[in-house]
Amino acid sequence: MRPVRVALVSLSLACICLAACSPRYNWREASDNGAHFVVLLPAKPASVTRPVDLDGPKVEMSMTAAEVDGLTFAAGTAELPDAASASRALDAMRTALLNNIGGQVQSGAAWPGKTEGFARTVDLDARGVSRGRPLRLVARLVARERRVYQILIVGDEKAFTEENIETFFSSFKPS
Repeated sequence: MRPVRVALVSLSLACICLAACSPRYNWREASDNGAHFVVLLPAKPASVTRPVDLDGPKVEMSMTAAEVDGLTFAAGTAELPDAASASRALDAMRTALLNNIGGQVQSGAAWPGKTEGFARTVDLDARGVSRGRPLRLVARLVARERRVYQILIVGDEKAFTEENIETFFSSFKPS
C-alpha cells in the first residue's frame, strides 16, 4: 500500500509542477473577419464589428481581441470613404482611446514592428485611471490608403512585459 501512496503523491506533485509551467500566454495567429490583418494574440480571440464615428465618417470597425492576466490585446480596422480622411480618423481614435482611460500620454513611444508602407503611424504609451483602477495603454494607430488600423494593449500597468509588447506589435501584418 505504501508504494501506491508514494506513487500517487509523486504523480500529484508532477501534475502541479506541469500546471505551474503551462504558459499563460498561448500565442496564436488571428485575423479580423475580413482578413485585413494577421496578428498573434495570447488567448482565444473574440471579434466584434460595430459602427464608429471617426471625426466625420461613420464606418464599421472590426476588432479582434483576447484577454490574459488583466491585459486586453486588440487589433482592429476600418475602411474610410477616402484616403484624405485617414489622418483625421487616427486623431479621433487617439482621442477616444485616451478618453477611455482618462489617460495622459507618456514620453515618445516607439513600438516594435514594421511601419513602412503606412501613410501615417501614431504610437502611444499612456497612463490613466478607469473605475478607480490604474491602467496603461500602449497602442499603434496606422493609416494606409483608405484603411486605418488600431493595435493596442490595455490593462493593469503591472501586468505589462516588454516581451509581450514586442511579440504582439511585431506580429501585426496588414493584408
